[in-house]
Amino acid sequence: MEGGAYGAGKAGGAFDPYTLVRQPHTILRVVSWVFSIVVFGSIVNEGYLNSPSESEEFCIYNRNPNACGYGVTVGVLAFLTCLLYLALDVYFPQISSVKDRKKAVLSDIGVRAFWAFLWFVGFCYLANQWQVSKPKDNPLNEGTDAARAAIAFSFFSIFTWAGQAVLAFQRYQIGADSALFSQDYMDPSQDSSMPYAPYVEPSTGPDPAGMGGTYQQPASAFEPEPQGYQSQGY
Repeated sequence: MEGGAYGAGKAGGAFDPYTLVRQPHTILRVVSWVFSIVVFGSIVNEGYLNSPSESEEFCIYNRNPNACGYGVTVGVLAFLTCLLYLALDVYFPQISSVKDRKKAVLSDIGVRAFWAFLWFVGFCYLANQWQVSKPKDNPLNEGTDAARAAIAFSFFSIFTWAGQAVLAFQRYQIGADSALFSQDYMDPSQDSSMPYAPYVEPSTGPDPAGMGGTYQQPASAFEPEPQGYQSQGY
């Protein structure tokens, strides 16, 4: 399982940025982050129009302020969510608790699926309001490219967030079948299952290395005894 089931490195291991950026879910997070910037940036910059006969600005989507508000809100919150979970990806290898690792992966699944649903609602909402917009409200076609871009990237975001949810679920399945969720991380120096170091007896005679002799079992301890009579030299 390359780089762990969720992030770079094993439990308690050091952060490896190269491994992290190669993870498919990290790539999708960054893509989703960029898409969210496009959506709320397009609406904030060009989604509100001025009319010569009105003093206040109105939303380009059928004069519906809720449509613009929804697009901006979902975009900004998605932007912050991506940053939050990118930070969690960096911190995840340091989490040694099994319960905390499970909670992190399960929350990732739920949040990704929820945002995919919000983007689906946003795409349908913006597309519908754009379709019923009246040409007389925008005779110069100002901000039309930005309005279409917000709709298009809302649609693309459905798949990037759904893809993250699928990858998170796969990581959870992998983790459930491996040591990631089956045991807590233990420092190797505190692991009682590690073999003991060989016993070193104090040096009693000349020792070139100055380290003393190493205790070893006699070579004949596990060998069969010689059979029959053997002559001995005197």
